[in-house]
Amino acid sequence: MDAVKLKELKNFVELCKSNPSVLTDPTLAFFRDYLESLGAKLPPAAYSGSVSPKKSHVDEESDEEIPEKESPSVEEPEEEEEEDEIIESDVELEGETVEPDNDPPQKMGDSSVEVTEESRDASQEAKAKAMEAISEGKLEEAVEHLTEAILLNPLSAIMYGTRATVYIKMKKPNAAIRDANAALEINPDSAKGYKARGMAHSLLGQWEEAAKDLHVASKLDYDEEISAVLKKVEPNAHKLEEHRRKYDRLRKEREDRKAEKDRQRRRAKAQAEYEKAKKQEQSSSSGRPGGMPGGFPGGMPGGFPGGMPGGFPGGMPGGFPGAGGMPGGAPGNVDFSKILNDPDMMAAFSDPEIMAALQDVMKNPANLAKHQSNPKVAPVIAKMMSKFAGPK
Repeated sequence: MDAVKLKELKNFVELCKSNPSVLTDPTLAFFRDYLESLGAKLPPAAYSGSVSPKKSHVDEESDEEIPEKESPSVEEPEEEEEEDEIIESDVELEGETVEPDNDPPQKMGDSSVEVTEESRDASQEAKAKAMEAISEGKLEEAVEHLTEAILLNPLSAIMYGTRATVYIKMKKPNAAIRDANAALEINPDSAKGYKARGMAHSLLGQWEEAAKDLHVASKLDYDEEISAVLKKVEPNAHKLEEHRRKYDRLRKEREDRKAEKDRQRRRAKAQAEYEKAKKQEQSSSSGRPGGMPGGFPGGMPGGFPGGMPGGFPGGMPGGFPGAGGMPGGAPGNVDFSKILNDPDMMAAFSDPEIMAALQDVMKNPANLAKHQSNPKVAPVIAKMMSKFAGPK
């Protein structure tokens, strides 16, 4: 095989690699068909403005139509399966609890009543009777006496705290909590109120609330009973606290993963839309039939039929050193081997900036003037025009 022809073929293949739109030239349909017959998969740019690969291979003897190959589209990112909800495990706790008491609320004192010295003394006498009943195990009777004491002196936190203690003994934690709250409203530093409410919470299995109240009571007025109850309450409170922290952390991690997946999904969607728009833009810009890279009008090997349309009137404005003007347009049947065999020209055709300038000049020769000062573009145009000018 002729070495010169082989070199031209090699350069032509390199040109096709750098700009597949060259293959849209109808005169190169035979070459494109040959590549497809070998199983080659050509990029979309090789078909823009031309027949699709499937249409070109319909068997002439077959009446069946082969459907056109759909243009490749950017796949939407697949929706990932939603994570299952986090189901909390049970916590193994120890300690005696009771069913909540649902009795009607006990009688409470009227805080707006003026407490006299006589009513205060009578309240103390009722309390003394209650304490005697407690010592005898008569809890219901004790509650009655303490209720009388509260009605006589509704401003006494001690009376409410004492009745709350009796309700604890009677396993009525909700009633005890109501009395403890009343005691703390009157005296926010009532150790008896915190102690009774803490013990009531422990009976209901509300371990963390119980530990909190009992710790306050212990700081206000420490006693052995509070310490004994805390030893039973605190282990359960710690287990519940660790359990809650664990699942709070798991839920936060789950939300973080979900947020990250959402961000990735949005980025993927944006990237897909960008790639799709980019391919459409490349396809439309390379879809002009024939021509050199970037769409020179005319055609490939065999020259520009009839020369460049209209030519550059009066030659290139100002001309380029060493190339002179180009009056009357470029001659027909330009020998493209001069360009294909020129490695500098082939490299220039791969440069987007140079190709953009060449396209600008080919669209309107008057635009040549604005590219004369570009040291990157001017020499390429000058050299290209010198090849078009033919032998001197």
